[in-house]
Amino acid sequence: MAKFIVQNKSSGSAKVRSLCIAVIVAVLMFCTLWSFTSPWPSFSVSLSKPLTKQCPPDVQVQPFNMSQEPIDTTFYDDPENTYTIDKPMINWDKKRREWLNHHSSFVAGVENRVLVLTGSQPSPCKNPIGDNLLLRCFKNKVDYCRLHGYDIFYNNVLLNPNMGSFWAKIPLVRASMLAHPEAEWIFWVDSDAIFTDMEFKIPLERYKDHNLVVHGWPNLIYEKKSWVSVNAGIFLLRNCQWSMEFLDVWAGMGPQSPDYTKWGQILRSTLKDKMFKESDDQSALVYLILKEKKKWGDMIYVENEYSLHGYWLGVVGKLKNITQKYLEIERVVHKLRRRHAEVVSERYGAMREPYVEEGGDRKGGWRRPFITHFTGCQPCSGAHNPAYVGNSCWIEMERALNFADNQVLRNFGFMHPDIGNGSYVMPLPVDFPGDEFDEFM
Repeated sequence: MAKFIVQNKSSGSAKVRSLCIAVIVAVLMFCTLWSFTSPWPSFSVSLSKPLTKQCPPDVQVQPFNMSQEPIDTTFYDDPENTYTIDKPMINWDKKRREWLNHHSSFVAGVENRVLVLTGSQPSPCKNPIGDNLLLRCFKNKVDYCRLHGYDIFYNNVLLNPNMGSFWAKIPLVRASMLAHPEAEWIFWVDSDAIFTDMEFKIPLERYKDHNLVVHGWPNLIYEKKSWVSVNAGIFLLRNCQWSMEFLDVWAGMGPQSPDYTKWGQILRSTLKDKMFKESDDQSALVYLILKEKKKWGDMIYVENEYSLHGYWLGVVGKLKNITQKYLEIERVVHKLRRRHAEVVSERYGAMREPYVEEGGDRKGGWRRPFITHFTGCQPCSGAHNPAYVGNSCWIEMERALNFADNQVLRNFGFMHPDIGNGSYVMPLPVDFPGDEFDEFM
């Protein structure tokens, strides 16, 4: 009897072991099948561990493939092509198109891709505060580019020793077109120009049939024949063969040309209000628009519907009133003062547009001017136009920079309460400008 019982226990244990093995196998099979049909359940939340960064497979984290260079030859492999201004570029549209075909990740959105160029002299500034002003002006441009997804390049060397001062930008623009075939537009902005509407989006669609955009006034070009009818310190240039040829002609009127003296005489005789004898880039641009309209002028868009160039003396006196108007709008329209990440600032700029579009940034309007240009101030040398009284240039540049900086700092939770004092900021209440509006003003 005892023997039977022992055997029976052994038999029961074997059954239990078999059952356990069967359960384990079943669980493992279930887990294997689950792994092919659904992600394994994560217990990290219940354990209060931080979630790892996971991106959906259809989200492209890196828009451009910058880690690989195709083996195909491009214009970069042609020893005849040069970055310098002294040798023409032939068939640039074809060469650029072939490069884009070899780098397909850069093709999408190419028509709206902008490279901002600016720069200053290679040596230290003579004006004691000049280097600080140039640094802040550059920081202003970097802020604008970051908000709108533009690339930026700051140059402080002469790419052509014979082309200094205002002519120095032409060799840089030419070289940048080759260095950045992925950019459709080259946007030159003088070092003394400040973006004072950080939300403004350049209306590139407006210029789809043009290759050069410059601020100016047609009546001053064609009727008055004035050398100040356009401003050559800020312009948009399409990256194309037309622009390559235009730069060759424009540079041919500059100081590296054997005809430089002759061009000075021609420009002065053509543009009656030009008082100095040297050929300058702005007068040369007016001349090409005026005298070669079919070849060059018809492809140049003379913009004056917004302040691509806002003359500083006409702007700085309005900054306080502009600030007040924008805060009044935000006080009424709650959605405009909602806190948000800096990366989505463009969306809030678009939301604000219906409330400010009638403000007008010119002719006494209260809308923020897109760019305020401190022409004649010479912040680096300090040798400003003698018509400007005392330190008015530096005082007003400081105010304009702080005015623009406030638009950036808002997304970081701070603001300059006094745009005349850039060293002082205050934290902003959550619902600013709500009940704090009157106190701030």
